[in-house]
Order: sequence, then structure tokens, then C-alpha cells
Amino acid sequence: MITRQLTHPESIVVVGGSNDTTKPGGKVLKNIIDGGFAGKISVLNPKETLVQGIESFPDLKNLPDTDLAIIAIAARFVPDLVEELASTKKTKAFIVLSAGFSEESAEGKALEDRIVASVNAVNGSLIGPNCVGILTPQHHSIFTYPIPPLNPKGCDFISSSGATACFIMEAGIPKGLSFANVYSVGNSAQMGIEEILCHLDETFDPETDSAVKLLYMETISRPDLLLKHARSLIAKGCRIAAIKAGSSEAGSRAASSHTGALASPDLAVDALFRKAGIVRCYGREDLIAVASLFMHPELNGKKIAIITHAGGPAVMLTDALSAGGLEIPHIEGAAAEKLKAKLFPGSSVANPIDFLATGTAEQLGFIIDAVENDFQDIDGMVVIFGTPGLNSIFDVYELLDQKMKNAKKPIYPVLPSILTAAEEVAFFLSKGRINFPDEASLGVAMSRVYHTPKPANLHHETLTVDNQKIRNIIDSAENGYLAPAQVEALLDAAGIARAGEAVVKSAPEAVTEAAKLGYPVVMKVVGPIHKSDVGGVVLNVKDAETVAAEFERMIKIQDTTAILIQPMLSGLELFAGAKKEGLFGHMLLCGLGGIFIEVLKDVASELVPIDRTMAHTMIKKLKSYALLEGVRGQQGIDIDAFATVLVRLSALLQIAPEISELDLNPLLGTSKAVVAVDARININK
Repeated sequence: MITRQLTHPESIVVVGGSNDTTKPGGKVLKNIIDGGFAGKISVLNPKETLVQGIESFPDLKNLPDTDLAIIAIAARFVPDLVEELASTKKTKAFIVLSAGFSEESAEGKALEDRIVASVNAVNGSLIGPNCVGILTPQHHSIFTYPIPPLNPKGCDFISSSGATACFIMEAGIPKGLSFANVYSVGNSAQMGIEEILCHLDETFDPETDSAVKLLYMETISRPDLLLKHARSLIAKGCRIAAIKAGSSEAGSRAASSHTGALASPDLAVDALFRKAGIVRCYGREDLIAVASLFMHPELNGKKIAIITHAGGPAVMLTDALSAGGLEIPHIEGAAAEKLKAKLFPGSSVANPIDFLATGTAEQLGFIIDAVENDFQDIDGMVVIFGTPGLNSIFDVYELLDQKMKNAKKPIYPVLPSILTAAEEVAFFLSKGRINFPDEASLGVAMSRVYHTPKPANLHHETLTVDNQKIRNIIDSAENGYLAPAQVEALLDAAGIARAGEAVVKSAPEAVTEAAKLGYPVVMKVVGPIHKSDVGGVVLNVKDAETVAAEFERMIKIQDTTAILIQPMLSGLELFAGAKKEGLFGHMLLCGLGGIFIEVLKDVASELVPIDRTMAHTMIKKLKSYALLEGVRGQQGIDIDAFATVLVRLSALLQIAPEISELDLNPLLGTSKAVVAVDARININK
């Protein structure tokens, strides 16, 4: 929990504070003093009586009660000190800058656990250890730079890496990006990014608080908490962007199913962010560009006008926007001709609107007004305007600022001359504006924002699912892959249609059951994981003699315990599967099945639970969606039936969280039905 003593302390002690501002203890003290902290500041340092003009105490005995302790001493001394501060000095907030804890060794983890126990014992707050501190309007308890002027309507930024937080601020501030609060959480021993986001949500005031939240994450420890409070904040009008680093390890683990091979922790992050409405970014400049977009009015639509006096940047922006799924509509007609008459000869209004290197502030005003009022097929505009250094362009940027104040359509400024027109750009930024110096980065950021859906609102699905039967099967089963009969029973209980089948252990039994199912039939080995690879699948078996012969051959295949017989069905091969992905829960996947899943790897994924709307969205995201609809005279499949299978799988997984991997591959889809032909379910209790 975040206490008042952390956010609004009346007193602070810096443990390890010194006169040496090249060390964390000295620098954090200087920053607190320079930040104008209004409360009482003390220092704990056995070697000094006065530190940077602040009274220093040699030990805790004479130290007055203190709300917040900022600690910058060797790790081995920290647990005892925290315990004593918490128990004898009424300290309920701690920022531990020191390193040497869980990030280094098991011994360090033990020290860290002791700190957490002492803080929890007094219902206190702990930031760190191994962090750079926090930066708020109340106190600048951070030992690094930069420390920008804080803007209550700037970005709230929470980072697991202190250095990354500093680097992002360093890169964002020159572009005009401002910050409201910055939290560096380090090891997140007690509170991490999710808990800070929870606090920002529960205390959010739209009148006074920032509506933009930025996250840099290396681990997601509480995906449920992140999802809950991101959704809540976005519902309150906030916008959230995040970097989740460390995705490259995703494919390093072995998996025994198709779903397991295709799913990954990083895919789960994508699904979580989609569900939460968080825009995912992949680098510092990426995050800064998206954050800068968030500081502008929201773009409602995807049709952009590019206004420029330089052709090259306009072309590159057009490429970036087009690649990202946004549109640059052609502009023509009477209104276009009327605008063109106000510009120099040679100007183009077709979009991009190019008013030449000699274009003036007045002409820019004409163009912006026309886009705003006359061109209804435009949702927003980008203005690219730099200078070769021949003349001052203060008037252009003054006009741009004025137009941005009143425009209903968002205007995004690209001011590339950050050296040649440094004074003019600084003038523009001084008005609280933000610059996008690189048009391609802007285009990518606009695409990321456009394609991030709003948080999903799940609708309750009325499904006939036999909860008790599902639980009975799972509770009685052993860990590992379920027997075919158990799989069949689970699918039946979940209401998922399947092909008729029989499991046989002798040739005469195989012949009898094949006759009951009706020829032609399919024969598959029971036991081997990858049946086709070992010759364990035979299609289109048409008579009893072949059934008997194939049984005798197939039963000898290594690891085979029985033979599965099914009627030979036709249809488009589909795939649905799920994998339990740690704390994220189950990830549901779908796509084309059979060999296509391995060759094309065209899959869509979402975190469970899903509803019918989300199921349809998953299916529509497939590159192969046109095949499902039907192309070139070929009949499509019953897409709603496919969506129903996904929704029922979601329900099954919620009832049976012990399922670790599940494959329905293939499902056969026709215009009338989608039927499970082969299924494997692995459980891990």
C-alpha cells in the first residue's frame, strides 16, 4: 500500500546523506533541498553534524520521529535500520536506493525479505531497493538527473529501471514532453509497477491529475492488477503506453503441442495489453512518440492530411502511415481549387498538401482552415515545417500554436530544424507544445495508437456447459495427457461438437467399429504425440480388409497403445488451442489447422476469458480470414460456429484451470458446422 507518508511526508531523513554530491546519499539530499521540500529534513550520518546545511545525527537515538526514510548505505546494514526506524521512529515510508539485494544473490534476497517484513509490520510503504527514488511535486527524492519542472498535466511515469527512466526523460524533455510524477521501483520488493498504478487509479482526480501514464516493465508480477487498474484508468479518460522489455527469451522453452510451440510469454503480454487498452511500445523513442501523441487531442478516425513545404518528409510520412493502416485521402474538388488559388503557383493540394519551400505563415493558415472546415474526409493533420536558415520562422510557429488552440481536428507538428531553427523551436515549446522532429517515428506511433483497441467489455455468454462433469473428470485424472475417452467426455461436457470415434485394441474390434461408424474411415495411433511423423495416420480407409491390415501395422508403432477410428469427414482444417501461461492464465489461439498451422503460423490469440465478440475479432484478425469466408467459388465455413467453439473452450478453461495445454487440431469447418476431429489435453494439478 502507498501511505500518506510516502506521497506527502511532513518529515524526511536521508540515511547516508553526505556533503559529497557525487554519491547517491549526497545527491538525493541536494535534490530534496533544491526541490523546496516544505517539511523537516534530517540526516543520519555518524561522521557529520551538519550536512549541506542540514542537521545530522550520529545514530537513531536522538533522531526525531520521521515519516519517510531515504536509505543510501550498504545493503547489509539496511534491514536492522529499517526495523528500528519502523518500530521506534514511527516511520511508515521507505525509499531504499541501495543495491546488493535480490538482484545479486540469495543472501541479498534474504536481506530484502527482512526489510519487507519490517515495513509490512507497520503497514508501511517501500520503494526499491535498488532504485533511483521518486520524483513528485512534494519531494524530489531521487539521486539522478534530469529533474525537470513538474507539470500536473504531464506524464505519470513508472519504471522498473531507474536509468531507463532518466534516459526517457532526457530524450522527451527537449521535444516538449513534460512529467507530473516519476516512480522508480527497482526490485519491487513490496510494491511494483502494478501497485503504483493501483494507487494512481484509486486516487485519480480528472481535474488535477495527469491523464497519461507511461510504464517501463521488465517483469509483470500481477497481470490481474495491471489489467484491472489500466482498464479503470482508461475508463476514466486516461491513456496508457508501456514498454515490456525482455521478450527475446520467449521462444526458448520446449513445448509438446502445437499451441505450446506457438504461444509464448511475449504473446501473452500482447494479449494482456490489448485487453487492457495499453499501447505497447518497443523502445525509448517509441514510447516518447506515443506519449507525445497522448498529449494531443485524440484522433477519431484514420484519415490524415499531410501539410508540408518539403516533399521528402511528406513522402516518408505517407509511407509510414500507409504501412500502419492509416489513410492519406486524395483531396480534390471546388474546395481544393479554392485553396490552391491562395497558394504560390506550383503548389499541390492533392494530399500531401505541398505549399513549397517559399510558403508563408499566412498560407499555412489558409491550409489549416481549409482542412479544418472544408475537407470533411479528413480526421487529423500533420504539419511539417522546417527551414534552410534563410529567414526567421517565428511567425509560422506562432500561427501554428494559435491554430492548435482552436482546431477541432488534432494537429501534429513536425519541426525538423532543431538546430537551424533552434530558437524558433524553443519558442514553440515554451508555449507548452510538443515537437515530433522525425515524421517516420510519428507515423509509427500513430499506427500503434490507432490499432490498440479500447479495453474489452466482456459480455456474459449463456452456454450449456456441464460444470460438475468437467470437474469430476479433472479431479479424477492423473497429470499428463488425458486418455481419449476423457478428452471426449470433456468436449461433450463443454458442448463442443466432435466427430464420432472408437478406440480399439484388436483387429476384429477395429473392423466392427469401422462398420458402425461407416466407411470411409480414418485410423490414428493412440500414444505417440506427433502421429503423422511416425506413420500413425491413415486416411480414407474404405473396407474391412484394409482396416484389419492397417491395425496390425499401426499397433506395432512405438508407444502406440490403441488405434482411434473416426469417420472420414471433409471440410476446411481449422485449429483452436490453449496454453496456460503462468500468472497470465490461459492464452487461447486459433487459426488454420492441419499442416497449415506449422507452415503458415497464422494464429490469433487472446487471454481467457473471451466472449463471442472477442472470438469473432480473433477470427477476423487471421490473414487467412478470406479463406474462411469463401473465395473463388469455394464455400466458406460457419464462422459463428467457429467462434462458438472458442467461447466454449474459454468456459472450459475457466472451469478447469488445471489444463496446461489443449489442442483441437484439426477442427473441420463447413458451411453448416465446425467439428473437432482430433483433440489432446494435458493437465497439471
